[in-house]
Amino acid sequence: MASLMDDLTQVLENETVEYKKLIELSESLREALIASDVPAVGRLTADQEEVSNGIQSLESRRARIMNDIAVVLNKKPEELKVSMLEETLAGQPALQQRLAAVRTELKQTMDELKRINHTNQTLLRQSMELLEFDLNLFRSMRQAPETANYNKSAVNTGDLLGSRGFDAKQ
Repeated sequence: MASLMDDLTQVLENETVEYKKLIELSESLREALIASDVPAVGRLTADQEEVSNGIQSLESRRARIMNDIAVVLNKKPEELKVSMLEETLAGQPALQQRLAAVRTELKQTMDELKRINHTNQTLLRQSMELLEFDLNLFRSMRQAPETANYNKSAVNTGDLLGSRGFDAKQ
């Protein structure tokens, strides 16, 4: 059981390190979004995906270890939580404190990542709105106003004035 707990704490520590890398990349992404640096956004997104793949492999390893611990403790794997394991380790205070410290650090790291991702999401949404506004502005600049021409049934024909900038005959 002690070796499983050591493996679990090691995996949780590795996950914390990977999430901290993801935080650094997310902060860089925020700066790139603010600067509208599209190539940097693409590069940082690819880097984030690479780190996320590493986190996913650590998560699957953590799930396997938790399943093994559940078998040893004769509990259902879906019921088993790290906080429950801390209570189980009451007789081993050193291991209990290490697990509690790792869990607390991982939770704080995840909260920080959530905050940064929320900020980046807001920046992306605002960038998309600004881009849509710019596109609409450019479209409206190219479209000429409608004339006030009506057909026999008194319906506006929707004819457009000339769409060229200068319409003179030579």
